[in-house]
Amino acid sequence: MRRLWPALIALALAGCAPQSPPLPSGPIAAGPAIRVVAQPVPEGVERSDSRFVWAGGVALTSPDSSRLHGLSDLEVAADGRFITVSDDGDLLRGRIELDSAGRLSGVADVTLRPLTDPSGQSVSGDKLRADAEGLVLWPNGDLMVSFERDHRIWVYPARGGPPRVAPHPRTAFPDNGGMEALAQAPSQGASAYLVGREDTRETWICRLGADCQPGFIAPSEGPGMLVAARALPGNRWALLLRDFQPLFGNTIQLVITDSAGRPLDRLSIRRPATMDNHEGLAALPRPDGSVRFYVLSDDNFNPTQRTLLVAYDWTPPKR
Repeated sequence: MRRLWPALIALALAGCAPQSPPLPSGPIAAGPAIRVVAQPVPEGVERSDSRFVWAGGVALTSPDSSRLHGLSDLEVAADGRFITVSDDGDLLRGRIELDSAGRLSGVADVTLRPLTDPSGQSVSGDKLRADAEGLVLWPNGDLMVSFERDHRIWVYPARGGPPRVAPHPRTAFPDNGGMEALAQAPSQGASAYLVGREDTRETWICRLGADCQPGFIAPSEGPGMLVAARALPGNRWALLLRDFQPLFGNTIQLVITDSAGRPLDRLSIRRPATMDNHEGLAALPRPDGSVRFYVLSDDNFNPTQRTLLVAYDWTPPKR
């Protein structure tokens, strides 16, 4: 992801931004399990005419680890188990907690481990190799991760062992703006996946063992970078786009498109709504046709930003 908070802007915003509690200097206090504190946050706006309904939100901190930062993409299973990766090469697993109304209320059973390279060595802390951005959890349990700076896609086998290389688009990527979006593409085949480029919003459809083919250009109202994608039923896509302006901060768009990338519905998140540098997206379709979206923010390891996990329920328009 792009580090979009220069020192001057950070100083200007520091006075009004929420401050995170101090964290220990060590990576992890004891073992892979860490305590995570989930502080409830409000939506901050009303959306009476929207098909997107706020379903809870929390700000995440840890008294056990200084590495609960820089979280990128997100996958959430139907049973609430989640996985996310960080810009410094860490893998975080846990479980979503819901209140009696089914709204997001917290997280539990959190573990944090470094991602490893094919030789079994940790990549955590090596910025050139560790900048994990996109994430796919395959039905067989394999984990696919896209990296930028050293642009590549690795697949971590569910049963353990070293990661293997997966195809990625044969194009030049900026140092800090590569394959930000990564998602299964089930309508294109069992081994198909979408790769999305951050700066140009280009997408490709790739397959294990085959070359990648150009896809659509993700839509955006004005400037915007493609930071996450998820496939939806009915050959639809959910795309997360982010724009940053120094005077206004981030503007986030959660766009529902058809298979060709044409917009069908849109949620715009901007101040005064509760938000930050949203970058991760998970989508859970429901039997009634609605979709629960979880959106995760990357705090850039910046004390003036927060790690937010928020939820929205989307009801498709009637045909």
